[in-house]
Amino acid sequence: MKKKLPTLETDEEAEGFVANADLTEYDLSQFRTVLFEIQPKTERVNMRLPKTLLDAVKESAAKAGVPINASFARSSNRPSGRRPDRSRGDGLEPLRPCKPSVRY
Repeated sequence: MKKKLPTLETDEEAEGFVANADLTEYDLSQFRTVLFEIQPKTERVNMRLPKTLLDAVKESAAKAGVPINASFARSSNRPSGRRPDRSRGDGLEPLRPCKPSVRY
């Protein structure tokens, strides 16, 4: 059975632990991939969207645990017609067709 990770209070403690511990002895199953945004934001985008689309984006951002602005940024950086899927090796899956909008 693998060891539980200790609780580390400071960055220095964490750095010391990682430098000296054999991490293969510890259970890392609760870890998840984290993406960091390190580029400075210098430009703005202003959009008008239908309420239903904005609500869908807000819901998607909430499920992903990211701010709505980050959700838009992530979707604009993905290849067209695909969305992330961690169950596949490439991390992308084809988008499914949606029902056409009703126009009045």
